Amino acid sequence: MIDLMFQLAGDYILVRIDGNNILFGNTASGAQMATIDGLKLSREGAMKEFPDLKDNDDWRKIAIERFKAKIQSMPVEDSKAAYIIADLKNYGYRPLYKQKQGWRGEKIGDTS
Repeated sequence: MIDLMFQLAGDYILVRIDGNNILFGNTASGAQMATIDGLKLSREGAMKEFPDLKDNDDWRKIAIERFKAKIQSMPVEDSKAAYIIADLKNYGYRPLYKQKQGWRGEKIGDTS
């Protein structure tokens, strides 16, 4: 299990990777954890990632399925964490910490 902590504006976002299960939570929602199915996705962000879904009414469902397939195609949690860190950085999330298996967290990215 790997936990990743990000900052976006005044919120802190936690991403938990446990095998192929990815959970997301933030301080604005009281740190409640949810799967990607429960997240509010930005249409603009999904169109940037998947331009072919522009005119598709089921864009949200298809984008979620593609995310899950991408995660499942990665062999280890470390590669899943690297993918999530790189992807969220593109959308303004600042990576702060990474914690593996409950061990002491290590700083990632620029935490100044």
